Amino acid sequence: MDKSVSLDMIKSFNKDCHSDSSLKMSRNAATHNEITDLAMDWDEYRKIDHTFSEQISGEMKITNQKSSGRCWGYAGLNLFRIYLGRKHGLRNFEFSQTYFMFWDKLEKSNYFLNSIIDTAQESWDSRLIMHLLQNPIQDGGQWDMWVNLINKYGVVPKSEMPETYQSGKSMRMNRMITRKLREYAKKLREAVNNKTSAEEVIKLKNTMLSVVYKMLVIHLGQPPTSFTWQVRDKKKSFQRYDNLTPKSFFNDHVGIDLNNLVCLIDCPMSDKKYNRVYTVEYLGNVIEGNPIRYLNVEIDILKRATIESIKNNDPVWFGCDVSKYLHRTHGVMDTKLFDFELFYGTSFPLDKASRLEYGESKMTHAMLFTGVDLDSNGNPKKWRVENSWGERNGEKGYYIMSDDWFEQYLYEVVIDKKYLASKIVEMYESQEAKSLPPWDPMGALAR
Repeated sequence: MDKSVSLDMIKSFNKDCHSDSSLKMSRNAATHNEITDLAMDWDEYRKIDHTFSEQISGEMKITNQKSSGRCWGYAGLNLFRIYLGRKHGLRNFEFSQTYFMFWDKLEKSNYFLNSIIDTAQESWDSRLIMHLLQNPIQDGGQWDMWVNLINKYGVVPKSEMPETYQSGKSMRMNRMITRKLREYAKKLREAVNNKTSAEEVIKLKNTMLSVVYKMLVIHLGQPPTSFTWQVRDKKKSFQRYDNLTPKSFFNDHVGIDLNNLVCLIDCPMSDKKYNRVYTVEYLGNVIEGNPIRYLNVEIDILKRATIESIKNNDPVWFGCDVSKYLHRTHGVMDTKLFDFELFYGTSFPLDKASRLEYGESKMTHAMLFTGVDLDSNGNPKKWRVENSWGERNGEKGYYIMSDDWFEQYLYEVVIDKKYLASKIVEMYESQEAKSLPPWDPMGALAR
């Protein structure tokens, strides 16, 4: 059987195209216009409404991660500032996103180099080594990686370590540090395989880390160790706090107990079981920190826990596949907003599990839930989302997510234990985590 694309086949394709008048119309439109505008269902667009039956207090001006993949940290800091703002009566505030970025890069570098040492017996072209080398210090991260950074390094106000050109446009910095890390990977593998003592290998690794540290200082500046914080609240009252450290600033002025927050996922893949705890191999940053850990439960559990959290004035960190059925300008994520089937003349029938299994979807972005619109029966219709892409889109940067979009493209929420059934908490805390390979879709990093 001929497996090639034949001329007769092409003639048949062309005939089909010429006989399809709707295709010609779509082609003419697509030549000069954005697909999301062309495929938009304007009857659905008319239903967009930025009012919500439940909305937390303390929302602030939208932040902007610019051309970087720091969404997971932005979402974490945006969550923290709501509590700090309530405590101190602030209309607006930002933590330093550059500060967490600095320590994340250093810790990821150390995590990578240690992983290279541990896998030195693997062939250089094995799937594992190729995976480790692919993107060792990318900007993205998972919730547990975020908690590890906060527990070790705390937080500082943005004024203490402001944005730099490199923090907001991180590609070049990442590329140059990765260049050194791959060089170091070769040297460490050679040292281990040449029977260099473990002590000498670690000494060599630490020397390498000192170079990475210097490169980070060049790009991002040097992190502060102590500082004074002073602000005026909504009532114009002046507040000053001296001799703060990053950890004391978090403990005293944010005050969230991160141990009470657990990560739930909805992953309906055929090789994943519900009510089971999972972790991901070779995924982390702080090597002595907690490993990735999440409990896989059905989507309704994520939904109800998120509703209870918002109703009790607690925002919710979440991870999703943001690019699907998104109109960025309008700030809307809605599976009914676009009629791609009509526009292309074909269907897109993959379900959530199949999209994960065949590479069509994964977690790509983290944001914050700050509201939900409930119907008369208490069921969610839409969700209010605080993004970190600036104020130009949506309602000054706040987005809308339809409830169906939540079901189809949301993968992860972080919830306080008090909003979960005791059996859910028990499963999360007591089960030994099943390890997933580092390339599993559930190991994707929010960027």
